Amino acid sequence: MTALTRRGALAGLAGLGALATGAARAAEPPPMGVLRLDPRLDSIIPPGATIETLATGYRWAEGPVWVAEGEYLLFSDVPANVVHRWSRRGGARPFLNPSGLQTPIPPAIREAGANGLALDRRGRLIVADSGTRAIVRVDLATRKRTVLAERYQGKRFNSPNDVVVARSGAIYFTDPTYGFAAGPDSPLRELDVMGLYRLDPDGTVTLLDGARRFPNGVGLSPDERTLYLSCSDDAAPLVWAYALDARGRPTGSRVFSDMRADKAKGWAGAPDGMDVAAAGHLFVSGPGGMHVLSPAGEPLGIIGNGKPIANACVGEGGRSLFLTASDRICRVVLVG
Repeated sequence: MTALTRRGALAGLAGLGALATGAARAAEPPPMGVLRLDPRLDSIIPPGATIETLATGYRWAEGPVWVAEGEYLLFSDVPANVVHRWSRRGGARPFLNPSGLQTPIPPAIREAGANGLALDRRGRLIVADSGTRAIVRVDLATRKRTVLAERYQGKRFNSPNDVVVARSGAIYFTDPTYGFAAGPDSPLRELDVMGLYRLDPDGTVTLLDGARRFPNGVGLSPDERTLYLSCSDDAAPLVWAYALDARGRPTGSRVFSDMRADKAKGWAGAPDGMDVAAAGHLFVSGPGGMHVLSPAGEPLGIIGNGKPIANACVGEGGRSLFLTASDRICRVVLVG
């Protein structure tokens, strides 16, 4: 056996060190707490703010929406097929059970429950119902369900995922294939696209974009001249911005935020749900947690608790950010 020279040994150690450094970079730990990337975050989330857990025990929490009249939060547990209600006085309890498809659940359906939630101008709940494959309106007082749309050009939607309602009453929503057990290859699938759609008050459904893979969260800028779309495609984890004309129709699109670098760190999560604050900044789910972006798409910070965070909404008069974080609901204080 040839003797290993000291120089060779040192070279070997240096190589091991380089490998270790590369491995450390590849396994960079995700943010825990509030990671501040820009001083402007201090005007949104006060220094020293922590993540407060409000309730736990869910399978996959999603779709939070704050109901100001009544001061409570609604959120979905999609695979459990339940919409829950949380308030400071009453804690968390079921609100709609089932929230989507009635039992028995066919084996070809993976997510039987409601997903994204929003309120229209009359305070009614608008639901992206993954299980029934429809956009549904629910009266909060009576809990009566009304199907608003379930087909495009005669074909059933895949599994509506998220919704946002414009002041005009138009509903923008996404329709990926996450609700199917076989995903894009499901025998239940009737549409060739995973679409971004607009549903007008008269019932007209318009396909705005059918070119994106796994369209997910949607949001509107405060002036409603920009529509945001997150795509949870592992190959292209991007957030898109669509310029809207005065009628709310897209006139062009651009990449608003590219999250591939954070995805490459091995952080759990993907571009998912979002909320747009009244000041115009965005809270967008992504690798590592909830990303805070400026109105120009600049990264200001990331809120992380070691779990994928699917969605968020601003509530309590702009003083709180509610997070749906896998098996739990959390809250972060905002600068009110």
